[in-house]
Amino acid sequence: MPNIKAAEKWARQTSKRTAQNKDKKTRLKTIFKKAVTGQDAEFAKSVESEFDKAAKTGVIHKNKAARKKSRLAKALAKAATAPAAKAKTTKAPAKAAAKKKTSAKK
Repeated sequence: MPNIKAAEKWARQTSKRTAQNKDKKTRLKTIFKKAVTGQDAEFAKSVESEFDKAAKTGVIHKNKAARKKSRLAKALAKAATAPAAKAKTTKAPAKAAAKKKTSAKK
């Protein structure tokens, strides 16, 4: 326990800031996961903004914010191209199954 009154205040401030920063970091992780799974462009913009704000205030490092924004953009781009590729692959097995059924009837 500190002997100086100012040091007691510093300890209180440090614990308060630590709790706030932990809450902000947890929130960032949550919204990042939601943005990656949601594939919503508007929500992704707000998530990028939140990462910038966190980096500006010192909650996370600026390079971490940049890395997360890059990974989010990459995930959204991948999700945008995935439905077209997925649609092609799901139709092919259905046609093959239909051909098998018709040949089995003959």
